[in-house]
Amino acid sequence: MLRAGGYKLTIPRLTVLDILEEMGGHLTSTELIDLVEQRNPTIGRATVFRTLDLLAQLGIVGKSAQSSSTISYVLMSGGHHHHLVCTHCQRVIEFPECELTDLLNLLRSRYGFHPESHLLEVYGLCAECKAWADNLDLNDSHDTEG
Repeated sequence: MLRAGGYKLTIPRLTVLDILEEMGGHLTSTELIDLVEQRNPTIGRATVFRTLDLLAQLGIVGKSAQSSSTISYVLMSGGHHHHLVCTHCQRVIEFPECELTDLLNLLRSRYGFHPESHLLEVYGLCAECKAWADNLDLNDSHDTEG
């Protein structure tokens, strides 16, 4: 996609992409900068930020808000990436299924919008936290009945 967009495949860009692929994504800019510096100390922080901005602009990398103050970067394989994010324990579950074809077609036909990629994050409770919350509610209702 870099070459198709008229961009060169430079050492810093390859390094950032390689690290994201090796680590499975979900790296903050600080984590990524540290790993880039370990691999190639000649690549500076500003270069890493410019590279991330370009990769995000091209849809190769997505920015994921894993918490209110932390953004992590993920590879957008196939132009999409999906997460279930637990609002209690902050666990992130990736899922590969993409059932958004109908919605994307609707966006094209209704708004003339042509999606290039997407990052879907669904927030709620994971199975463990939901079971814990249900158990807590059950215990609270027994405490108030007596």
